[in-house]
Amino acid sequence: MRLEHIALNVADPDAMARWYTSHLGMQIVRHIPTPNATYFLADSARMSVIEIYHHPAAPVPDYAAFSPLALHLAFSTSNMEGDIARLVAAGATHVAPIDVTPAGDRLTFLRDPWQIAIQLAQRKTPLLQPAP
Repeated sequence: MRLEHIALNVADPDAMARWYTSHLGMQIVRHIPTPNATYFLADSARMSVIEIYHHPAAPVPDYAAFSPLALHLAFSTSNMEGDIARLVAAGATHVAPIDVTPAGDRLTFLRDPWQIAIQLAQRKTPLLQPAP
């Protein structure tokens, strides 16, 4: 089996989809308009998908209350400092210093404008390689 997507119930999926496509390089691969606006967003390599939607049958979690270590969306970067500055200028908040792991990976956490934790990962060796 292959993981298809991870879903997040959010208060404003329209604004969040705009921000994620404008600032994180995500692409809308499917949009289901109101009443429960839903977006499926693929990463720039089209290897992973997140679903963001608003469904009133379930409460929107208090994402700010979640430690980034409990829940985060991780994005790979080749320009850690540049991406931090660019995302902060776009409304994100940098919430943790850059950490270097024993494996040589550089990691940090930000929060998007809706308080969902975003991890930037600059891996010494990428986790995934494109299939041959």
